[in-house]
Amino acid sequence: MAKPDYDACRIKPGQKVRLSQWPTDDDGGRDKDQTEAEFDALSRRLGELQELLYAEGKHALLVVLQATDTGGKDSTIRKVFAPVNPQGCSVVSFKAPTGLELRHDFLWRVHAQAPARGMIVIFNRSHYEDVLVVRVKDLVPEKRWRARYEHINSFERLLRDEGTTILKFFLHVSKDYQKQRLQQRLDRPDKWWKFEPADLTERQRWDEYQAAYDDMLSRCSTEYAPWYVIPAEKRWYRNWLISSVLVDTLEGLNMSYPKATFDPKSIVIR
Repeated sequence: MAKPDYDACRIKPGQKVRLSQWPTDDDGGRDKDQTEAEFDALSRRLGELQELLYAEGKHALLVVLQATDTGGKDSTIRKVFAPVNPQGCSVVSFKAPTGLELRHDFLWRVHAQAPARGMIVIFNRSHYEDVLVVRVKDLVPEKRWRARYEHINSFERLLRDEGTTILKFFLHVSKDYQKQRLQQRLDRPDKWWKFEPADLTERQRWDEYQAAYDDMLSRCSTEYAPWYVIPAEKRWYRNWLISSVLVDTLEGLNMSYPKATFDPKSIVIR
């Protein structure tokens, strides 16, 4: 199996990011059929590693997914995490904060959803909304949201220091691709539930969101919680890349199954 060059997608600490310079439809020059076959093997391995993570109970994995509307967060979760036992994995979506949540600091509701040891938690959108939507819609003063980059970095360092591995994926698509996906939702009655007229208002702020994403990626990719910019328009390549990062990261934890607290050879089942 070819070793993926996903390091090219990883944002180095301190690296200045301009998403306009990053491809959205890259496929690494790979053959689609071969890549899909490798993805199937990676999926099986991911299932094995998730069971090992759960059994050992020493590590936790937090996966953060961010993207524009139609960027493919839901389909990524369905495809990449399909082999994972739901008993050891959960998905959290962060919507607009409730009145109670607004009366606390912006990370209060997020920390409560962080994974316990042995678990995988996937954030479908995340604490980064508080430097994205909040910024673009001018929901809090600029001085306040600018301070949040460091608050986020410190929060993620705390999670890492307490045994949580953090992987963050930005699913990168173009404005033209978003237009095609939105139109597909309008053309299919079974997809109308996914379409909101307000999505078009957000689309008018495309450039503002891109600037916010640039700063998010530039300021909050660290050695202990890296961001990966994933070209997401070719979904088969996206799935392979993300699965490769997940499998290599989990294998790097050097996990092992707990040893028995009894002598299995001494037990006879009658």
